Amino acid sequence: MLTMKDIASHVGVSVSSVSLVLSGRGEGRVNAGVAKRIRDVADELGYVPNQLARSLKTKQSRTIGVVSDQVATVPFSGHMLAGAQQAAWESGFMLMLIDTYGNDEVQTPAVQSLLQRNIEGLIIATNFHKVVDLPLVPPTMPVVVLDGRPRDDSHPTVDYVVPDEELGAYTSTRMLVDAGHTRIGFCDVAAYPIASRLRAKGYRRALEEAGIEVDPALTVVAEDAATRYALEPARQLLDRDDRPTAIFCFSDQTAMGFYTVARRLGLSIPGDLSLAGFDNQEFVAEALDPGLSTVQLPHREMGEWAVRRLVGRLDGTLDGAEREGRLMPCEPVTRQSIGPPGSA
Repeated sequence: MLTMKDIASHVGVSVSSVSLVLSGRGEGRVNAGVAKRIRDVADELGYVPNQLARSLKTKQSRTIGVVSDQVATVPFSGHMLAGAQQAAWESGFMLMLIDTYGNDEVQTPAVQSLLQRNIEGLIIATNFHKVVDLPLVPPTMPVVVLDGRPRDDSHPTVDYVVPDEELGAYTSTRMLVDAGHTRIGFCDVAAYPIASRLRAKGYRRALEEAGIEVDPALTVVAEDAATRYALEPARQLLDRDDRPTAIFCFSDQTAMGFYTVARRLGLSIPGDLSLAGFDNQEFVAEALDPGLSTVQLPHREMGEWAVRRLVGRLDGTLDGAEREGRLMPCEPVTRQSIGPPGSA
């Protein structure tokens, strides 16, 4: 590993002079020409400070721990980590990640392992919106729950960020209302109770604001969000004489099931049936034919916010700030799956 001693040898100065310059304390103490030569040689040789040695001296590791519940192994959620990593890098921090693969028994030893490595803050990342049991951490350590809510709200420095499920569902349903539809169905999913409750609320609000009566007969429930679970609920809604002209689907994968059943029944999209989804899931929404209009789950933005919130608590800019639960907007993504009713 390249050291300050190597740079000192190249330039012909003392190690202390190199240390002063590279730590930003050389002005007035090291000749300006020599200082420039030290910086140039450090750049040429690719010198990187020894963060372990620095952390032992300053008591700051510049490291944020992340305990992930399958986020690192599920491509759909990986954008959260990408956003967190980018924000950490820009703030001069690094992430140290442990993925528990959904095993709750692993969380406690995972957190203990991170604490032993002198992390300065902790992110608990989940792969869908749920309530999270907080691990035992020092009371002064800032914690952010990413894509979840803490069950215990007594910790003064535990923040959280989740997608605005209700507003996202409202936005998606509103796209159907704005296209002229008044008979709009909803395919819910039972496996995600928090998201289910909030997305159903957003669906109802969009209809009520438009003066459209909410018809419970137009809501069906799939067991899970995967496409195969949507096939039978889709058949129930679409294979009837008074079928709806549009459907708001809990997820893009759910919407894919409606595409399949619609084509089996000879219905065209969007001529006979308009569809709106939720997630803007990569390799699904854009790959469907026609492309699915949906709303974007703000995974990357949530990851960025989580890190910046931690850094703000660590660098003092959020001293005294109350805990925050941030609702991140889900922006609409318009494609070709929505048209006026009866346009076929």
